[in-house]
Amino acid sequence: MGTAAPVDASTGAAGGARAGLRLMAVHAHPDDESSKGAATTARYAAEGVEVLVVTCTGGERGSVLNPRYVDPPQTAEELASVRREEMAGAAAALGVRQHWLGFVDSGLPEGDPLPPLPEGCFALVPLEQAAAPLVELVRSFRPHVMTTYDPSGGYPHPDHIMCHKVAFEAFHAAGDGERYRGHGEPWQPLKLYYNHDFSLHRMRTVHEALQEAGRESPFGDWIESRAVREVPERPVTTRVPCAEHFPARDAALRAHATQIDPEGFFFAVPRDIEARVWPVEEYELAESHVPTTTSPPEEDLFAGIHLDDVAGVR
Repeated sequence: MGTAAPVDASTGAAGGARAGLRLMAVHAHPDDESSKGAATTARYAAEGVEVLVVTCTGGERGSVLNPRYVDPPQTAEELASVRREEMAGAAAALGVRQHWLGFVDSGLPEGDPLPPLPEGCFALVPLEQAAAPLVELVRSFRPHVMTTYDPSGGYPHPDHIMCHKVAFEAFHAAGDGERYRGHGEPWQPLKLYYNHDFSLHRMRTVHEALQEAGRESPFGDWIESRAVREVPERPVTTRVPCAEHFPARDAALRAHATQIDPEGFFFAVPRDIEARVWPVEEYELAESHVPTTTSPPEEDLFAGIHLDDVAGVR
């Protein structure tokens, strides 16, 4: 990893320099990187961390979700082209690099019974075939930390579930020289995290703050629905302070104009209230190859990773 200075990455010593550290965030579709962990990636990019967002599919089978979008694309090919342009704008807003893994959006099945998934879509690609390009990318970019979704996908979209499987496979296989031969020299990432952007704790906290301020909350129905369905909460091990990077996150969201209504859900919480009561993004530490403690919760995805331990390893 070059001649990185011997500083403690977990505390940001030596003036907070993070040069030499690398973070890979693996997502299913363009716009996921802006609604899940975006302020975290913007923070680390601003601190000098190399951040690579990986987008598994092109979002070809998505819909235009912004009712204010003018002249929407008429074909999947047109939509894919527009979404590529939107992704470039979002990456620029966050200050990150971005890579397309090249798979085709599976779409969100609807109906009862659910229709079969379309032939050739991401969710139907055999795991080793789907993971191979990500393993190769991990071995070339050599991240110290990877983030993705938990096994549920965060919500039951087949591409989100497949995204978890592929990222999980790549995290474990990239360091094994006996696996995925011909896809680069082995590299073992040190930590794997799952995004937790819509925890019940977060929704309740923001919901109550909005009610106290006499403002309408977008979370009331969500909270009731989660309570009725008794959705289990996954453990939160890590809370990354990133409120000062909410503007970059918001700019990235707005870049996805086909998907994000600038007057809709994602902008329903006044930013001063959000920064006051929930100035963090949450994660679950799924696996770590370095000593770390999560009680109390970590405040840094690179906690336990020391640049002097990895300097010169590339």
